Amino acid sequence: MTVVVAVIFVKYRKTPLVRANNSELSFLLLFSLKLCFLCSLTFIGQPSEWSCMLRHTAFGITFVLCISCVLGKTIVVLMAFKATLPGRNDEMVWTYTAESQCSGFYSWQVIICMLWLTIAPPFPSKNFKGFKDKIILECSLGSSVGFWAVLGYIGLLAILCFICAFLARKLPDNFNEAKFITFSMLIFCAVWITFIPAYVSSPGKFSVAVEIFAILASSFGLLICIFIPKCYIILIKPEENTKRNMMGNKSYPRTMSS
Repeated sequence: MTVVVAVIFVKYRKTPLVRANNSELSFLLLFSLKLCFLCSLTFIGQPSEWSCMLRHTAFGITFVLCISCVLGKTIVVLMAFKATLPGRNDEMVWTYTAESQCSGFYSWQVIICMLWLTIAPPFPSKNFKGFKDKIILECSLGSSVGFWAVLGYIGLLAILCFICAFLARKLPDNFNEAKFITFSMLIFCAVWITFIPAYVSSPGKFSVAVEIFAILASSFGLLICIFIPKCYIILIKPEENTKRNMMGNKSYPRTMSS
């Protein structure tokens, strides 16, 4: 599904709808979502030393990259609107680089993961307590502090993104992306809030299933909420994919058709 959306965006990359919503960040977000889907594959199979280290770090880094892109898109919407207010300098929008902001948030998570892998990395272990007649091979977290620090940082960015999107949801624009980002962040936060008690209470292999479900559900939530409305307009209602319609409430009188 991510590949299909990416193909649509590449094909229509010069249209006003794609360009108006920061096409560079959109493609980076699609790439990070693809990585989020792929990182769930690292949880499948017999645990090994490398797979145990890879699965949690890949999960943490890819999701931070994803949320950073969403946060960058939201901040661009806020700054673009503020730049159009009387007495504000329009150049402030262009001096802000959302890509550098994304790399900044991304770097902090990389540092957290490196410290986790250096001090107490995850490792394969045998669980004798789950079942009396079975021995379960699983990945021990190594350091619970490292795991919850990774998860907590993702949650912090998600909450910050939700707040920014909520503030920008009613800004005047015919296609204000912040409304869809707000809804996607609600789904994302709901999934991971329910994940915590489910993960803690799930024994052995069931905790892996819970984590895979949370990864896939939150990834699909972001993909559907942010990109499907755009694909709907691009493919089903191309007459609304015009610069006049995108800026209808700002510079032009809003009309029923382009």
